[in-house]
Amino acid sequence: MSKNQQRSGAKALVESLEKAGVEVVFGYPGGQILDVFNCLPDARFQFVLGRHEQGSAHMADGYARTTGKPGVCIVTSGPGATNTITGLATANIDGIPMIVITGQVPLSLIGTDAFQEADTTGIARGVSKHCFLVQSADEIPEIVAEAFYIATHGKPGPVVIDIPKSCQQAMTSAQYPERVSLRAYHPESTATTQQLNRLAKLINEARRPVLYAGGGVIASGAAADVAALAHKAQIPVATTLMGLGSFDERDPLALGLAGMHGSAAANWSIREADLIIALGVRFSDRVTAKISEYAKNSTLVHVDCDPASINKNVRADLGIVADVKDVLTTVSSRVRPADHTPWLDRIAEWKRLKPMSYKQMHEAVIMPQSVIEAIDRATKGSAIVVTDVGQHQMWAAQYFRHNQPRHFLSSGGMGTMGFGIPAAIGAAFAKPGDPVVAVCGDGGAQMTFEEVVVAVEHKLPVTIVVVNNGCLGMVRQWQELFYSKRYAGSILTPKGRLANEHIEDDLDYDYLPDFVKLAEAHGAKGFRVIDPAKLEATVKKAIGLKRTCVVEVIVEPRANVYPMIPGGKSVTEMVFE
Repeated sequence: MSKNQQRSGAKALVESLEKAGVEVVFGYPGGQILDVFNCLPDARFQFVLGRHEQGSAHMADGYARTTGKPGVCIVTSGPGATNTITGLATANIDGIPMIVITGQVPLSLIGTDAFQEADTTGIARGVSKHCFLVQSADEIPEIVAEAFYIATHGKPGPVVIDIPKSCQQAMTSAQYPERVSLRAYHPESTATTQQLNRLAKLINEARRPVLYAGGGVIASGAAADVAALAHKAQIPVATTLMGLGSFDERDPLALGLAGMHGSAAANWSIREADLIIALGVRFSDRVTAKISEYAKNSTLVHVDCDPASINKNVRADLGIVADVKDVLTTVSSRVRPADHTPWLDRIAEWKRLKPMSYKQMHEAVIMPQSVIEAIDRATKGSAIVVTDVGQHQMWAAQYFRHNQPRHFLSSGGMGTMGFGIPAAIGAAFAKPGDPVVAVCGDGGAQMTFEEVVVAVEHKLPVTIVVVNNGCLGMVRQWQELFYSKRYAGSILTPKGRLANEHIEDDLDYDYLPDFVKLAEAHGAKGFRVIDPAKLEATVKKAIGLKRTCVVEVIVEPRANVYPMIPGGKSVTEMVFE
């Protein structure tokens, strides 16, 4: 490129994002990123203005979870950058590819406590996969290419690019590289022939095998491979929260969610299995419970692309550092068809004895579990379901029939309240026209409700269902069970009451805020449901409008999430009511 063809570092950044295949960018402007924003009107990708940097980061996250491609977020320096930290941490622990681009004060002012200066790379290092601090405009194209490579190779994760204003303004002729080669980063690993032969032998000899699918199955695009192996070798399949949708829960081999709030069939199958094939899982504490008792009588195979996850929490008899899809594709041909009827009959009996169920506590009050069932029926299980965090998140995991990957989005490892609404908006941009349902609690919905206006502006068919129990439900549940019912800081209603048996109509409604009015103030359509007989019709109507709607459902506030394995306990100590 000749000198008269030079362009600013800001323009080089936008061109590099275009070369990387970016279609949508989320973000929020500010002084130290204005040179980049000045180039956005001419960009070939769409820019979406969030209403808060955290919301913008969650939008990028939701976009990434839905498409499998990196979500991109651009914000300014200082508070703009620090407001993305929760979004970075959420994506990092769940292995979600993201690129977060932050403005920074000019190079000459770094370290002077300049206005809106923050050590972004220092702050973000612990909650991201990698951080770059740009030193010159010439570095920008190459750094962008490297950031996308790092975000998507090995275990996916978020990458931060911090760009000083002086580098945005400087001129450069540097071009986006045709290929990326990082001397110190070679994450690709493949299983050895010996490992694959041993895995096939273990499968062929097992009498009580279980496939345990996590988010890595979805990240690697291996859902169909899991199903093929399960059907060929007649192996039941349990999933983690992040793995929901990797195996069709309508399949007789499906065990559903495992872990703290998982099904009895899933947890008992893992306890009694003689072989567990764990695919793309982290073995977090929410899954293992009392780790010394976890699957202690099983041969455990752990397949994951991240070498750090092997033997970190649970000791594997066979650890394979490789892409899940590659392993399944190769090993499947070495596995013989099997008949595990006695094992499946035993599991079927567990399903019959302890199904996922709940009791109606009061005939005039909506049970929160029924809200999820209504969404499932209204969408025929085909919607992209995005949850916030809390009791409703677990009910969505338990009572929605998950049947395809990238249709259940939830903050797993970080448990980030406020994730639901903006992540649903990101999902709607990823899949234009597809029904997207955000399931939120009244607590989490209030954290990022300002982003509803973004969905309205862009005419997105997002239905936000607020499961309103007037409290921070999961906190209240733990306070009830483990803290002598001392409900400190968890009751959100004006009167601080925990029962709504006396709610008969809107005149008795005293929960705040009024989500219907809040929805209308943002330009969305608002509904409130108190009568159980009107629940399903209202949910179906809202989704059918194919516009931004908020459905507030007043539910029984004393309902708890069961089954439950109390923290530090074993599977044998599951509580069902």
